[in-house]
Amino acid sequence: MAIDKLERKSSDDIKLMRAIARGNTSELGQLYLRHRDRTVALAYRILGQWNRAEDISQEAFLRVYMAAGKYKPEAEFTTWLYKIVVNLCIDEKRRIQRSDSLAQTYEYQRTGTKDSLNDNERAEIIGVVHKAIQELSQRQRIAVILHKLEGLSHAEISSRTGWSQSSIESLLVRAYRKLRKELINIFEL
Repeated sequence: MAIDKLERKSSDDIKLMRAIARGNTSELGQLYLRHRDRTVALAYRILGQWNRAEDISQEAFLRVYMAAGKYKPEAEFTTWLYKIVVNLCIDEKRRIQRSDSLAQTYEYQRTGTKDSLNDNERAEIIGVVHKAIQELSQRQRIAVILHKLEGLSHAEISSRTGWSQSSIESLLVRAYRKLRKELINIFEL
């Protein structure tokens, strides 16, 4: 009996995905309501923060919507959905680690030690660094985010943006110079 209910639910998910692929966005709402709690819970178990887990869940359903036309029900819908959630969580953890690494780099340059920060100081530095990045020109900001925070090489950035590698190198040199100057001024205060 439980297997029949599971198969029916999976069949309903496939029907909803086909309707979404045809452009019926209201079906996305049904799919979201049906699976939201489990996707948030899964993301929370991985990330340990409700607000980030909720953001990941919403991003996962945005990805579901964008990929609806390509969806092929080779496995249960939830298997595919949970894979999206897990991958987004892995990306989020990497982003957080890179942000922490960036904060530690600036703290090390400022004090000469790596482990002198408490959580509040680290959060403050991360906030200052992110604010400085946001003040860059759009192209510089994109280049820095893709290079430093996403860990992409110049060639990978070039393939994703369509910019030449030499322009990316130039953007990064100017952006890092500006960030260094801005952050040194802030940390010297």
